[in-house]
Amino acid sequence: MATATLARQIGRAITKATNSTSSGNGWYSPHMAAASRAIAERIPLVDLVLEVRDARIPLSSAYDQLRNCTSSSKRIIVMNKMDLANNSQLKDWMKYFEQKNYISYGVNAHNKESIQQLLNFLQARVRELKKVDHSSHTATILLVGIPNVGKSALANSLHRIGRISAAEKGKLKHATVSPQPGETKNITGLKIASHPNIYVLDTPGVLPPHILDDEVCTKLALTGTIQDCFAGENELAQCFLSILNRSDEYKKWAQLSNSENERSFADRNIKCSTSSEMGMKRKRQYPTDHTQDFIVHDVRQTLFEVISSFDGNVEDERLIEEEFKAMHAAFQVPLESEHYTQNKIAAKLLNLFRTGRLGHYILDSIPRKL
Repeated sequence: MATATLARQIGRAITKATNSTSSGNGWYSPHMAAASRAIAERIPLVDLVLEVRDARIPLSSAYDQLRNCTSSSKRIIVMNKMDLANNSQLKDWMKYFEQKNYISYGVNAHNKESIQQLLNFLQARVRELKKVDHSSHTATILLVGIPNVGKSALANSLHRIGRISAAEKGKLKHATVSPQPGETKNITGLKIASHPNIYVLDTPGVLPPHILDDEVCTKLALTGTIQDCFAGENELAQCFLSILNRSDEYKKWAQLSNSENERSFADRNIKCSTSSEMGMKRKRQYPTDHTQDFIVHDVRQTLFEVISSFDGNVEDERLIEEEFKAMHAAFQVPLESEHYTQNKIAAKLLNLFRTGRLGHYILDSIPRKL
C-alpha cells in the first residue's frame, strides 16, 4: 500500500471520528475557540510574534490564524524540535522560507546552547525595533502555534536562560508542559531578558475548526498534535513504518549486524558471570522499558534486517506485516491476544519515532514552483 494512500485513509478516519463526537469536533473545544479570540486581540499589540512550528512538518504545523494577521517583519517562524528533523532537509526549508521573505529560525527547546542563540537573536531583533520607533518601553513577544509544537517548553527555557544571563534572583515561573496536546489553557507572561525588558507570552495551542487536507491530518497525528485515539495507534505505526521503509534512515543501522550483536551479547554474558557489579547492571535492565538503549539497538537492527532482506517493493503492505511480527522479539512483548500485542508494539514504535530514536524525518515536501 502506497504511503500517500495510507495517509489519506488515516486522515479520512480522523475527520470522520472527530465529526462524530458529541461536540461536533474532537479537537476544537470551547477553550480553544476562546483562546483563538484572545490571541487575535493580542497580535496587533505585541512587538514580535513567534509562530512555533514542528520542524518535522514545517508546512502542516503552520498556524492558520496568522495567514492575514501580521506582517512578515513582525512574524518569526520558529522551527522547534529541530533535533528530531532531518538536518539537510531542514536547511532546504530555511532557504525556502527565506525566498518567501519569511524570517525563520531552527531551535531545540531542550538544548541550552540552542536557546541561548535564539535569545541573542530575539534581543537583537528587539533592539532593531527600538531604533526604528525610538522607544524604550518593555517589549512583548507572543508565542503562537498549534498544540504540541513545544511552545511552553520554549517559553520556560527562554525564561530560565534569560534570568541566568541577567543574573536575576527570585522564584522561577513555569508554563505548563505536557506530552499531551492542548494542556495550556491560559496566556502566561514570562520575563526572558533585561535592558530592554522583554516578556514572552505563552498561549494555548490552537487548531482550525476543520482540516480539509487528509494528509495534513495524518502528519499532525503522527507527530502527536492530534490525539492517537482519533486515528488509532496501530494505523499510525503502520504509516510510520511505510515512511521508514521508503527512507534512507534504516540504512544507517547497517553496522548493527548479527555477528556484532551476538559477539557483544556473549561478551556481556561473560562479564556478567565474572563480575557481581556487572550482574547488578544486567538486573537493572528492564525488558518492558522500550526506551533503554539495548532495546532500541535490537529494534533498529531488526528493522534493518527485515527491510533489507524483503524480496519485493518496499511499499508492499506485506513488508509492514513482517516488521510487526519481528517486533515481538525486539520489543520483548509477551505473546497474548493478537490485538493486545499489536497495540503494544504500535505504541512503542510511535514513541521511539516521536522521540527521534528511529531516525530523523521531515514529513512535508517543499512546494514546487509554479
